[in-house]
Amino acid sequence: MIIDGKFIGQEIKADLKNEISHIRETYTRVPKLVVILVGDNQASMTYVKNKEKGCQYVGMDSAIVRMDETTSESVLIEKIVELNNQEDVDGILVQLPLPKHINEDLVLEAIVPSKDVDGFHPDNVAKLFLGMDSLVPCTPKGMMVMLDTIGCDLTGKHVVVVGRSNIVGKPVAMLCLQKNATVTMAHSKTKNLKEVCKSADVLILAVGRAKMFNHEYVGQNAIVLDVGINRDENNKLCGDVDFDDVVDCCQAITPVPGGVGPMTITMLLKNTVEAFYSRNK
Repeated sequence: MIIDGKFIGQEIKADLKNEISHIRETYTRVPKLVVILVGDNQASMTYVKNKEKGCQYVGMDSAIVRMDETTSESVLIEKIVELNNQEDVDGILVQLPLPKHINEDLVLEAIVPSKDVDGFHPDNVAKLFLGMDSLVPCTPKGMMVMLDTIGCDLTGKHVVVVGRSNIVGKPVAMLCLQKNATVTMAHSKTKNLKEVCKSADVLILAVGRAKMFNHEYVGQNAIVLDVGINRDENNKLCGDVDFDDVVDCCQAITPVPGGVGPMTITMLLKNTVEAFYSRNK
């Protein structure tokens, strides 16, 4: 089975579109997302444009705050504080990566947790680890929706997560634990990585190395979620999985592109709506 993230995301966005129509009739305004873009990184500009398109599609308000590459850390944080205090702003997202002279941790901590639709603020991270309601990072949240959509009950399943980033690896491991999975966190220092991966019922790969994982890493009945976004030897977009080598020897797999990626933006829109409701109880 190919897990089509584009299709799943489109269905969720259609539901969000209806929900925002209802919000428009019930409240004095609709949810609003503000994205801050510092510098002119081409990949970041593309991501931001896609987020803006997503907002427009579902009927949500959005704004992009563009700041020069040389913007100081203090000026950026001042802008975040200003947005924190704006009642009509529900979600604030600072597009990463930031220029090297800016401390990302300080910037992310400046966003008030109730508007942190990326789910990166330490308060939201702590709530996730404690199993409390919070805004959850978009990529891990999207993967959980994908597993639900294909009817995968994680109870008692062995989930192997390769990659221990704060953005994907650690939060998705916590979400799987909450669904009663047994979770193994693997990484570059893990011994016998092939054997560890092959033992997984669900294999989540987020290391950022093009086509690193072939059929030798994948069990016959495994579900494979590929988070990697890389370029192969022909400059074509590809994941961490050698898709052609793995597709016929697993139960289900996400393609790249068209798998986990589209779900990330969809979950950002969903988080913004959740933040709106939370702030307008």
